[in-house]
Amino acid sequence: MCIYIYIYILILILSHTGTPGVGKTTLGKELAQRTGLNYVNIGDLAQEGQLYDGYDEEYQCPILDEDRVVDELDEKMVEGGVIVDYHGCDLFPERWFHIIFVLRTDNTQLYTRLESRGYTGKKLQDNIQCEIFQTIYEEAMEAYSQEIVHQLPSNTPEDMERNLEQIVQWIEQWMKDHN
Repeated sequence: MCIYIYIYILILILSHTGTPGVGKTTLGKELAQRTGLNYVNIGDLAQEGQLYDGYDEEYQCPILDEDRVVDELDEKMVEGGVIVDYHGCDLFPERWFHIIFVLRTDNTQLYTRLESRGYTGKKLQDNIQCEIFQTIYEEAMEAYSQEIVHQLPSNTPEDMERNLEQIVQWIEQWMKDHN
């Protein structure tokens, strides 16, 4: 089981994904602060609305009801100006996105980050393997038009700042080109 997180912005739609521990939530929240866009965490949305379809004992986590989540988000996405943070590549409609950024982290750093979060056993190993085999990047390339999928390094605070600057510049240019 691979875990993904996306950040979507409608009107300019941006997806941001990567293995747990690569800095997606931190980047998404900071991006929302810098741009004034609304930030929605799918885990929180699912918990608040009880948008689950069972519980996965092996990974010790609830199973998301993907259809209900998409239905819940669709109206917000049509309104635009939303950053969505979640794990799952192919559940969101392609029509929602103009660009996708896949964050990548060195496996040694990622292992340490996930271990510090309490990941153990199969959950830890599967997430590290997802990063090693570029599973998230490949799934994004299969699910969406390849020209909108981009990888960004996320190993250091400096990487995070460069990524924020790059994405903010992209947003500004997109807005300029489409307004």
